[in-house]
Amino acid sequence: MTAGPMSIDKNTIRATAIAKRDTLSAAQREAAAQRLAMHDAAFDIKPGTVVAGYMPMRGEIDPRPLMHALAARGAHLALPVVVARDAPLLFRAWQANDALVAGPFGTSHPEDHIGNVVPDILLVPLAAFDRIGHRIGYGGGYYDRTLQKLRAATTIVAAGVAFAIQEVETVPASHHDAVLDLVLTDVESIDLRS
Repeated sequence: MTAGPMSIDKNTIRATAIAKRDTLSAAQREAAAQRLAMHDAAFDIKPGTVVAGYMPMRGEIDPRPLMHALAARGAHLALPVVVARDAPLLFRAWQANDALVAGPFGTSHPEDHIGNVVPDILLVPLAAFDRIGHRIGYGGGYYDRTLQKLRAATTIVAAGVAFAIQEVETVPASHHDAVLDLVLTDVESIDLRS
């Protein structure tokens, strides 16, 4: 099977954006995570609001300072769980000191006995993004499937989180690609909700 023009473009964009991200030092990454956390006002946190983040891997921006800022405003936190290759993600409740177990693809998630929750806000990791809410992930489609399922059942705010250097002019999007409601970086908050 050969890759079509869109997949080649996405693969090139992904590789270039990740290479830029990989140039950041540990100190730059930590400072960026702290600046990202200052965008917590982009979200309306009501009693019972569930915010699903992720444990950073592969050099992703660390969303935990943002998650803690949202928890300080009353949000309940959750982390994603990969359950099967072509299935949407599940989410389990999580607090900062909870034990995590290793999942597929280098992920970490709460233990199996922790209850599943449905997020109201989903912090979405990404490799690249543009200013109209398109993103490139790692090619597995997990967040696209998850957002499609969640949006069919409830109202959810999908916020891509990244370093500003991961921005590209245009992400080639297809019909199955989920569009983000917000993009939060270490430099700005881009609100795409209308």
